[in-house]
Amino acid sequence: MSREEIHEELVNSVLSFDSRKVVQTSKKALEARLDPTDVIENGLARGLGIIGKKFEDGELFLMDLVAAAEAVKKAMTEVLEPELVNLKAERRTRGRVVIGTVAGDIHDIGKNIVATMLFAAGFEVRDLGTDVPAQDFVNKSKEVNPIIVGLSALLSTTLPIQREAVQGFCTEGMRDRVKIMVGGAPVTEEWAREIGADGYGENAAAAVRLANNLVGVQ
Repeated sequence: MSREEIHEELVNSVLSFDSRKVVQTSKKALEARLDPTDVIENGLARGLGIIGKKFEDGELFLMDLVAAAEAVKKAMTEVLEPELVNLKAERRTRGRVVIGTVAGDIHDIGKNIVATMLFAAGFEVRDLGTDVPAQDFVNKSKEVNPIIVGLSALLSTTLPIQREAVQGFCTEGMRDRVKIMVGGAPVTEEWAREIGADGYGENAAAAVRLANNLVGVQ
């Protein structure tokens, strides 16, 4: 089987929404001596990109996006990331993103989808998980030097944590070093402007477009 045929098999495995198939196909690609970064960029990420576009066009549903994201995450965790560590290989990226759901909020589906689609778009994503204190976004950014920080809030009661996080970057003298994106059901463009964020993503596709714009990619 040629390299291009393996790429297509990887893409099709993602389009199947079957995590077991994505994992098995990723293992098969490594056994065929494909570089893990090649598997990610020309296989899994391409598949996610297709799904993201279909979702944006209304051809797929949110549950489809979630299933594909979870399948790729499983393959990354179980198969590809250990191999990347062993080879000490680094994927070419558009920049590093730190993302998380703010303190007081444990919702993660939307955040996970955005993180996965940003990964598919070529970003290196550091996901801090849920219930993340404002200062943790600042501290992690000091450690990994991201180009973008993403703050997710699904509860209106946790919106003030987004403001607190933005203020934290200002207090630490880091505000000019990062672009800050906000999102979540109660978030609006007006709120983003009010707290001094750089932009608001209404959904995952919009978040990816915003991230690309913030780093100068059309």
